[in-house]
Amino acid sequence: MSFQVKEPILIIGLGGVGSKLAVQATEIVNSDCFVISNDQKDLQVDCQTLRVSTDPIVNPSVQLIRGSTYKDFEEIKETISNYSTVILMANLAGKSGSAISPVVSKLCKEAKVGLISFAIMPFKYEKDRIFNSGVSLKRLKADSDCTIVLDNDSLLESNQDLSPKACYEIGNSAVKHVIQSLKYAEISNDTKILTSSKEVNDIEESLRDSLKMLYNTTSPNTVKNSILYVAGGENIPVGVINSISTISRGILNNNNSQINLTSSSSEESKIVMLSSIQGITKFENYDPLGIIPQEDTLDWSNPDCSIDCKLDLYQLE
Repeated sequence: MSFQVKEPILIIGLGGVGSKLAVQATEIVNSDCFVISNDQKDLQVDCQTLRVSTDPIVNPSVQLIRGSTYKDFEEIKETISNYSTVILMANLAGKSGSAISPVVSKLCKEAKVGLISFAIMPFKYEKDRIFNSGVSLKRLKADSDCTIVLDNDSLLESNQDLSPKACYEIGNSAVKHVIQSLKYAEISNDTKILTSSKEVNDIEESLRDSLKMLYNTTSPNTVKNSILYVAGGENIPVGVINSISTISRGILNNNNSQINLTSSSSEESKIVMLSSIQGITKFENYDPLGIIPQEDTLDWSNPDCSIDCKLDLYQLE
């Protein structure tokens, strides 16, 4: 079943990376933008913003930021209620994205607003962020009509010569390719893995890198179908495009692959691949309790958060 993107559309960016992606996506989709963060420097954008206050705590935890977000619950709810579709940009490797995304996704579900979530996962060496990203991703998947996951770690594993900054640039570019296609490509109601590669002269090499990134995330038999975005495709021979289509169908063992050609300002070309997944991915291991079904989880209704109760308790000796 396909997800129908309906206007009016609101793009919500959470934290630093989310805010930048949201502003860029707004220009592509011609929609409204709403940025939420606990850090004032993330809010220096030309659109509606909301600062989640954690004062006087200087270095708040994910749970404290989430608890503080509930204080602005009504303002976020009122903003979301004016739209038919929300596109959520959340960097789950960051505190703001990981903390606030489950609150926003739950609000969208309760308001019956269509939700497409873009979730960016942390590098493997960011061990302090992995657990919280896994918890937030599980809730995003439960609340969203479609969840698109970009794994920074798999991108780095496929291209170990890249710097983290280069990985971010490749990932952001891949997200923009998908955003550009939302108005004309069918997006199914499921979880998708977004993969890409650095710009190369050999388009088949780019396809191999994208597939390698996909298989660092999940196993081949979990892939239901895929969409290939060929950047710079208007300048690539038709025979080469037909060849990569045949290769992808053969490797993925399905006949549901689609090819979308996109223009590119660079002379180099690359593949961006969006694959629908049905099965287990590496992200289920990020939260050790994530394998417990939702119906068997006692505290599922609200995500873990911290609040300042201001209780005047004394030490008993």
